[in-house]
Amino acid sequence: MADTAATPPGRADPKQDNFFHDPAAEAKKRPEEIESRTSAAKSTGARDKDKDQRTAYAGAGGTPRREAEKLGYDKPKIGEEEESDTDSEASDVNTSDDEDSSWITWFCTLKGNEFFCEVDEDYIQDDFNLSGLASQVPYYDYALDLILDVESPNDDMLTEEQHEMVESAAEMLYGLIHARYILTSRGMNAMLEKYKNVHFGRCPRTNCGGQPCLPVGTSDIPRTSTAKTYCPKCSDLYYTRNKYQSNMDGAYFGTTFPHLFLMTFSYLKPPKCTQVYTPRIFGFRIHDPTVAASGGTSATLNLTARELQEREQQQRVQAREQQKAVAPASAPTPAADGAL
Repeated sequence: MADTAATPPGRADPKQDNFFHDPAAEAKKRPEEIESRTSAAKSTGARDKDKDQRTAYAGAGGTPRREAEKLGYDKPKIGEEEESDTDSEASDVNTSDDEDSSWITWFCTLKGNEFFCEVDEDYIQDDFNLSGLASQVPYYDYALDLILDVESPNDDMLTEEQHEMVESAAEMLYGLIHARYILTSRGMNAMLEKYKNVHFGRCPRTNCGGQPCLPVGTSDIPRTSTAKTYCPKCSDLYYTRNKYQSNMDGAYFGTTFPHLFLMTFSYLKPPKCTQVYTPRIFGFRIHDPTVAASGGTSATLNLTARELQEREQQQRVQAREQQKAVAPASAPTPAADGAL
């Protein structure tokens, strides 16, 4: 009985396969199959690698490339490289300018220090011009070296808090030197240029017509009052309009400067403002009780309060002179007394 094995349905007999197998035909087909299989494997591997990279990038919190292209993340911005180069060049220029500029120039260009002029170093190096300031300013020697850009060998020994105190003392010392310097001829000319360029602001009073102002202090003692602006046209004081300038010490300009400035450059002194605002209601002037009490008429309505006070004082002086003139005439003569 022949030994036969059952063949599973749907599968060919391996003996039949070996019987019809042609080695020559197989050799011809083998290079084509190997090439096709190799190309298929390469394409499959590339797809898997690309898929793994996108998955890893997305899992790390990034944005897939297609989504990034849709959102425009991968698209280079116009002029981005040029802007970065320009910014780097500008930062280099600013850094070099800051390094080359002196402390005085740096201080005067700070925001809020527009009222200050640059004091000549020759003036600061003269000890006579700084007499009496050593007792008013703490860390005087350190502050003076900082102003003149002199490197002190003991700077490394100071703590960070002491360095801040030295910087504050340098600002105070420069301000007090500035108050003296602007009273000299060189200081006057420096402030004249700033006055012509309206660096000190204009008078806020409407009737003054935008008259340029001058800085002034109400006290020569430091840390007493803040700096104000003086209008030469209405002769009144006003607060500075810049919030950064509102904290400036008035002693850094002093009480003398604006008046000496106008005496030195008398051609800059404007005529006094005679126009005064008259309040009205429905076209009628409001009754002013102060004018009525002083016996003024309608002509005195256009006078300022200061002019009214001066007129009242003149009237009092005239009344006293009239009383003195009448008193001797009413007194009895010596001849009449002898006759009695």
